[in-house]
Amino acid sequence: MEYVYAALILNEADEELTEDNITGVLEAAGVDVEESRAKALVAALEDVDIEEAVEEAAAAPAAAPAASGSDDEAAADDGDDDEEADADEAAEAEDAGDDDDEEPSGEGLGDLFG
Repeated sequence: MEYVYAALILNEADEELTEDNITGVLEAAGVDVEESRAKALVAALEDVDIEEAVEEAAAAPAAAPAASGSDDEAAADDGDDDEEADADEAAEAEDAGDDDDEEPSGEGLGDLFG
């Protein structure tokens, strides 16, 4: 991911996206640079307009919720919902007894940050 960040930094600074420039940014950040990854990134982004790609990603609309059916279908499904709720409650009750394997809340978060 840091290679992509380096490309974004270079783009924002209006610098040319080259292997040497990516390597320089990554080394300045203290990253052990793999030359093959830098070369692959430059090749992959050769024909990409980074500004346009960032704008498209930022402007991507959220998915709309699924449309509901008619009232008749909803009435017919009401009985199924009760059965599903009972099954869900039974599954939750079974899971409640298996708390021995779970870590207390908050533990393990340090692993995310190194």
